[in-house]
Amino acid sequence: MELLDSLPTLLKSFWYIAIPTSLIFLIQTVITFSGLDVADGFDTDFDAHLHDGGDFQLFSLRNLINFLLGFSWTGISFYSTLGEKPVFLIVTSFVVGVLFVLLFFFVIKQVQKLAEDNSFKITNTLNKTAEVYLTIPEKKSGKGKIMISVNGAFHELEAMTENDRIPSGSAVKVVKIENNNLLIVETI
Repeated sequence: MELLDSLPTLLKSFWYIAIPTSLIFLIQTVITFSGLDVADGFDTDFDAHLHDGGDFQLFSLRNLINFLLGFSWTGISFYSTLGEKPVFLIVTSFVVGVLFVLLFFFVIKQVQKLAEDNSFKITNTLNKTAEVYLTIPEKKSGKGKIMISVNGAFHELEAMTENDRIPSGSAVKVVKIENNNLLIVETI
């Protein structure tokens, strides 16, 4: 670290922040992309709640690293231009550090939009069309089965009708759900 000893104090400080922060950032990035991503290990009482219900911890090790990364590298990059005005350099570096954290929030929010909830919920069958798999007896006198596609996956579910008997192979529409698991259908 003799190379850093000859630098002015402010620039040396930026380098002392940038080197370990960059190493930690690289380690975090490798861990994240390898699928070993774990929580920061720190619990905080402060949360930033975004509009769509996503919770992000505002004060976390990851956000501290993002802030320090932007702060230190901005200070190093602009030292030759703004070194004569250290207060302006520190304020500019601080603003860029905050922007790094906001950029991280934006990227995470966009990635969460890509997430798809493919879990099966019986309520997703309402008003969908299906094909009768096993004949459905008339006037709720017995149960039949239908094949219905929900979120790109086919499901075989029990169904009843309040009308006439519906033979196998008929197209039906789900009109109601009874007892949280029994579909009431009618022919299309």
